[in-house]
Amino acid sequence: MTALRLRFPNRQLPDLVLGPGVHAIGRDPTQSPVVVEDPARAIAQICVDRRGVWLQVFEGTRGLHVNGRPVRRMALLRAGDAVFVDGNEWLLLGDTPPSAPGESRATPGAPDPRMVLRGVGGPHHGRSITLDQPRVVGRLPECDVRIDDAAFADRHARLEPHAEGVVLRDLGSHEGSMVNGWPMRNALLRPGDQVVFDTQRFIVEAPHRNGNGEARKAPPPTATEEPAPAAPATKGASSMRRVPWLLLAALFLAIALSLLLLYGAR
Repeated sequence: MTALRLRFPNRQLPDLVLGPGVHAIGRDPTQSPVVVEDPARAIAQICVDRRGVWLQVFEGTRGLHVNGRPVRRMALLRAGDAVFVDGNEWLLLGDTPPSAPGESRATPGAPDPRMVLRGVGGPHHGRSITLDQPRVVGRLPECDVRIDDAAFADRHARLEPHAEGVVLRDLGSHEGSMVNGWPMRNALLRPGDQVVFDTQRFIVEAPHRNGNGEARKAPPPTATEEPAPAAPATKGASSMRRVPWLLLAALFLAIALSLLLLYGAR
């Protein structure tokens, strides 16, 4: 698992390294967030296990948001997420992204044409943008990823497909971009990385691959699974064969009752 760290507001405390286990977060006398040993003083806790990083909010805690969305009980966190408590920001940092390779550097292999940039916040939430060709992020209408904000650069950055992922290149923006919580201008992005342009959040995604570098496919059905649908037909056929005998039995019973009533009345 990627080593994660929780950075507190204004770096008033050293970064909390989030190793496996439970980390309780409370408030000090000035109401600033701090790490606490006593769970009874905690307002939230961060649990790290093999499934990921989970934020659990305790009952009675209000005003807790992740990336601007309120959290009532629990949320799954990823590197680059911003957790807000009472206006204080905790930033979840992942590994420092590698620098972008030079434009003239030749890298063996070909980019994965199925890699996409998926919006997870802001107006682009839920949108997937293919990265099979260079994409420009900016404010201009012709940009592939348009951030409609007057303070945003006309041409903020360019995303280039690369054999090792996606290259982020800054195009002269004022503030740069955030990758996994780190301010970056040029970086090599890999699947799972979170990149933030202004307030717009995106995740780089690609198909899972096996050890040979090939996309994993669902296994074909086994021989034992194929005959299963035939079972209802067999049951239906046997039921049809029993129908004539039931009709004959009912007819015989009706005749017997008729004779009993006829001769019994005498």
